[in-house]
Amino acid sequence: MTSTVPALGTRTAEGSALQAVLLDMDGTLVDTEGFWWDAEVAVFGSLGHALDEAWREVVVGGPMTRSAGFLIEATGADITLPELTVLLNDGFEERINSVLPLMPGAARLLAELAAHEVPMALVSASHRRIIDRVLTSLGPEHFALTVAGDEVERTKPYPDPYLLAAAGLGADPARCAVIEDTATGVAAAEAAGCHVVAVPSVAPIAPAHRRTVVPSLEHVNLPFLHGLMGY
Repeated sequence: MTSTVPALGTRTAEGSALQAVLLDMDGTLVDTEGFWWDAEVAVFGSLGHALDEAWREVVVGGPMTRSAGFLIEATGADITLPELTVLLNDGFEERINSVLPLMPGAARLLAELAAHEVPMALVSASHRRIIDRVLTSLGPEHFALTVAGDEVERTKPYPDPYLLAAAGLGADPARCAVIEDTATGVAAAEAAGCHVVAVPSVAPIAPAHRRTVVPSLEHVNLPFLHGLMGY
């Protein structure tokens, strides 16, 4: 999904160095990481394999090819990666309602950024079919563009999705704030040269240079994001 993006000079608060905000989806804006794990457990259960809870930290936040490939190798399940990908996407969609639970502070943050005409992009390792379904809960009007994991040759932890999003918004990656919940997503954003706000969902994430860690989106607002640009 794409839409017309206004010129850079009209998009940000006057004098601000912040040019755009790029947001992850699962576990960052919508409370779906549990749905994914439940789908994985159910699919592998149907194949006669139990998943180790410790694997949850391994598969969270990554592209479908990586997480599904890991689980096939770890369990020895007799299934191909394309077959498993279809089953996992189907299992996830079966578990979500027409309206998904948003993470605390997500709706307020999206509304605040939209009110101040800050360009936003949704950047997810999930496939297009999943993103389009979830957008009905997030509000597609909030995002000038969206990037899906099956639409780039290399998805997270590579920088490609965030570089693509920044370019699509006409923004300098160094003037973009990225909000992520996993180490995989953080690695992608940092490799792209963005400032990162980490809101850990399943596994802890340590603070670092150009990386700020907060307990929830309730701690993030527009002045906070502007302040990152000098960090």
